[in-house]
Amino acid sequence: MNKSKGFTIIELIVVIAIIAVLATIVLVNVTSYINKGKDAAIAGNLASVMTNAAVYFDTTGNYTAFCAAAGATVPLAAADSAFDGNATPNEVTDCNGAAAAWAACGQLKVSDAYFCVDSTGAKKTITTRATCVTAWAATACP
Repeated sequence: MNKSKGFTIIELIVVIAIIAVLATIVLVNVTSYINKGKDAAIAGNLASVMTNAAVYFDTTGNYTAFCAAAGATVPLAAADSAFDGNATPNEVTDCNGAAAAWAACGQLKVSDAYFCVDSTGAKKTITTRATCVTAWAATACP
């Protein structure tokens, strides 16, 4: 009898298919964790804007130009960069300052929700862009 050594092509294809399925499962889970990390960065950066707003208010006595002021540029840029990992401007969905109040919000990666922060210290997730726009226009998170 002639016995050959090694694996048949069918055995190799089955092993490769199993490895491909396992790699796909791992990749989907890793992507989910990466996006959850980006959401945490977005929330953290927007929350840090609150601290900078307090400093801005102590310096100027109002929030009127906070969202466009040099004192707000750095934290808003940091919040912007957390949205997709680059420094593309205007990714913080909305920011509005008035004399006595301000609010800012941005879209999260994992869900279609938005994270909103304001001058009252509120930090919350809201469900729609319309609610986010209402929030910053009223300078308060709903």
